[in-house]
Amino acid sequence: MPPRRAVTGRSQEPRQRFVEELRLLRAQKGDSLRQLGNVLGWDSSLFGKMESGQTLGSPEVAQALDQHYGTKDLLLTLWELAAGDPTQFKERYRRYMTLEAEALSLWHYGVSTVHGLLQTPGYARDLLTVGDISGDELARQVEARMGRRQLLEGDDPPRFRSILSEAVLRTPLEDAAEWRRQLEHLIEATDRPNITLQVLPFRSGLYGLDSTAVMFLRLPDGRTVAYTENAHRGELIEETSSVERLQRAYDAVRDLALSPAESRKFVMRMLEEVPCDPST
Repeated sequence: MPPRRAVTGRSQEPRQRFVEELRLLRAQKGDSLRQLGNVLGWDSSLFGKMESGQTLGSPEVAQALDQHYGTKDLLLTLWELAAGDPTQFKERYRRYMTLEAEALSLWHYGVSTVHGLLQTPGYARDLLTVGDISGDELARQVEARMGRRQLLEGDDPPRFRSILSEAVLRTPLEDAAEWRRQLEHLIEATDRPNITLQVLPFRSGLYGLDSTAVMFLRLPDGRTVAYTENAHRGELIEETSSVERLQRAYDAVRDLALSPAESRKFVMRMLEEVPCDPST
């Protein structure tokens, strides 16, 4: 049987195919980016970024475009394929890292782990090891993660608020000494004027982010983007309505969290419970 040839000649890579279809459909319709934004109600810059491959947008945007172009579920299907393509995960994370370095302020909620900007080398090493990273790659990633901490320690650092679920502080490292160092580092971080740490106690009950770790970045151009993450993947979210929904959930979590002063005391209590090394 002869090898199968592509019929359309278009890209077989999911993200690039999505971009190509967006460009083709808009050209056929004769819309400008501004006209598209006016008709569909999103900022025209979003469609420009989608067509340049900078972002996938959201499923709601893909559905709206399908309706506008009369393409049924074509774009939504291509969006799902592109969003689920594992080769895109590292690309999205690289873009997130670029935006993190530019951010004027950062708001974080951690459902199960301390954020990388507040991790000690020992904590980072254990966390990355659980993710099946070892050897030279482990050493490189720990070093890179420690380098990220400089973001909060420069001459004009961004403001950083981290809200940690109580579960984060009740999940110790196997090495008690390393866990002690991590808790001490969190307490020391609260001495910096640009860092605010809060704890969400178990007694708060159910809440909207109970399975989602999220970081919000306020950028120099006035936009706010979000990055959600679990053990298997991360997702950079730039579409305004999706970011706003996450922000409302974050605001509700913040309302339930302990004050910064009470949170500091909470971490200190956790530190007091860590077994000390036996005296020799």
